[in-house]
Amino acid sequence: MRRSTRRSFSRQCGQGMTEYIIVVALVAVAAIAVYQLFGQVIRSQTAAMAKELAGEDGTELSRMAQSAAESAAAQAAAKSLKSFTGNAAGATQ
Repeated sequence: MRRSTRRSFSRQCGQGMTEYIIVVALVAVAAIAVYQLFGQVIRSQTAAMAKELAGEDGTELSRMAQSAAESAAAQAAAKSLKSFTGNAAGATQ
């Protein structure tokens, strides 16, 4: 009886680890997608802050970050679940 308890416990631990790995993988994929959309914004903002901290003018980099953010927002608005289902419906007809 003791062996079956050990086996059950080890299976539960393995299941918990598998679920944890799946969650970590999903978070990693989401982070990669967000970075793909907003990567240029983050780089431009960081560069602007570095220039400002160095005592230089970072307005041009701030403008670049703003335009990159607007571009990313337009891309995010274009890619929605509604547009995906619309594409699927167009393909079946």
